[in-house]
Amino acid sequence: MMNHALVYSPDMPQYKFNDDHPFSPLRQQITFDLLLEMGAISDDKLVPSRMATDEEIMLVHDQHYLEAVKAAGKGELSIGVANNYGLGTEDTPIFDHMHEASATLVGGTLQAVETVLSGKASHAFHLGGGLHHGFQGKASGFCVYNDSAIAIEYARKHFGARVLYVDTDAHHGDGVQFSFYEDPDVCTLSIHETGRYLFPGTGSVGEKGAGQGYGTSINIPVDAFTEDESFLHCYEAALREAAEFFKPDVIFTLNGADAHYFDPLTHLSLSIESYKAIPAIAHQVAHEYCEGRWIAVGGGGYDMWRVVPRAWAAVWLEMSEQTHLYEQNCPEDWRSRWGESAPIELPTRWQDPEHMYAPIPRRPEIEEKNIRSLEKALFHIRNEKRP
Repeated sequence: MMNHALVYSPDMPQYKFNDDHPFSPLRQQITFDLLLEMGAISDDKLVPSRMATDEEIMLVHDQHYLEAVKAAGKGELSIGVANNYGLGTEDTPIFDHMHEASATLVGGTLQAVETVLSGKASHAFHLGGGLHHGFQGKASGFCVYNDSAIAIEYARKHFGARVLYVDTDAHHGDGVQFSFYEDPDVCTLSIHETGRYLFPGTGSVGEKGAGQGYGTSINIPVDAFTEDESFLHCYEAALREAAEFFKPDVIFTLNGADAHYFDPLTHLSLSIESYKAIPAIAHQVAHEYCEGRWIAVGGGGYDMWRVVPRAWAAVWLEMSEQTHLYEQNCPEDWRSRWGESAPIELPTRWQDPEHMYAPIPRRPEIEEKNIRSLEKALFHIRNEKRP
């Protein structure tokens, strides 16, 4: 058995809305090329993607929606009908072969699930995955099919797995949470920027699940301008207590890179140091609670030149136990090749610039609010028996 696997297939249909859309497939290409130039990937660790079947997609999405996506990608769906399904909007525009590209993205995440739960590898990372806003019959927030929710249901159905889903994207993982809101065998943990300021506006501490699933939805909405120390404190405490409470068979992490200070769409103040620590803690918890079984996907992240490549590469370097490569500079060939397209200078080092932003004047207030949110989110774990 290999210890780790990377799911990546550059020759498969691209999930690309248009040249100006922030959710660009270039993010995966730039990250993969960075890892190649660092010598961090070998062919025996690569797993090709595949296209998910209609039946697999319908583990979460309904058939009418699936048929609408297929028709839209062929130019056969009116804009009025498309809008009813969340398609053709500013966030989620229609593009050619939309179903095929979306199904391939789902298939990549399913490959990661199969690789880990069949025992072929302890860990697997699908760079292109992480579309956590899609709903049963509606696209939302750049997400056509919800690969993460489909993959979790696939793990439940085919492997009988209890899944701990951990989402550190700056946007609340609403589509995944509500897919399993009443399921006692899936625990969704999301730490994200408060919905007071940011799409999708959900993810309050009061969203704890319903029915038999009460207590298995955990949300920590952190305040705008939250920095590394406060974010990581909330993340590690919640992850460790959730794992102890839930006793998962596998950990599934969504590694959005949009809580970084440079991200243009959010209002948090994390540095790359958080993106080294987030997978390191998940890796430890996976070995402590589920024999190392860890599935990771990408997610959001819209500074695709300075932040996303380093943040996602950090997941792989942790997963493959190659964190010593942080001591290297970013490869000059990589910087030269992609620098020709980049509107800004690519990073030379793994560290962010010193004094990246001015001191946050509300820091003590922000940290105190985050601690209160953490305590409310974990209250039922700390004070009640497992449901």
